[in-house]
Amino acid sequence: MEFEDLNSSEENVTEQELEQFLTFIVDNEIYGIHILKIREIKGWEGVREVPNTPDFMKGVINLRGIMVPVVDMRLRFGMTEVEYTPTTVVIVVSVMVDGDEILIAFVVDAVSDVIDISEENHREIPTFGCKIDARYMTGMAVVEDKTIILLDVDNIMQDDELEIIKETETN
Repeated sequence: MEFEDLNSSEENVTEQELEQFLTFIVDNEIYGIHILKIREIKGWEGVREVPNTPDFMKGVINLRGIMVPVVDMRLRFGMTEVEYTPTTVVIVVSVMVDGDEILIAFVVDAVSDVIDISEENHREIPTFGCKIDARYMTGMAVVEDKTIILLDVDNIMQDDELEIIKETETN
């Protein structure tokens, strides 16, 4: 009887659906993006500036012939700008816009880890006390006593900003 109980609890653990997230740091907070949205991770190498773009858009990088807009996540979230360091990283993500996939590069303070998050680790989006706008989030997760803000990369940019980015890609 005891063995049956042990087996059934093991099955519950293995049946639990795990999702992987790339975690990174911005202003001493841990953020996560679903791993399937990640296309590439690069060290900071500078950008080609583009005139008449929002302050948080630092410019574009050439990624194997594709011009990819670069967004500073600190500035996007309304935080103070800091000088880039050797740990500053560019995360290239895939975003869906009107059924089209476009690439956007996010500048973050540092990349942390790829972690597995189960449904039981998920928490609701808080209604107050968060450094960033709730519309950018899918929720939060608590893993090993660390709170991770889970981002919705498809909602980080607004429609008019995405239009600027689409124009940048075609130029």
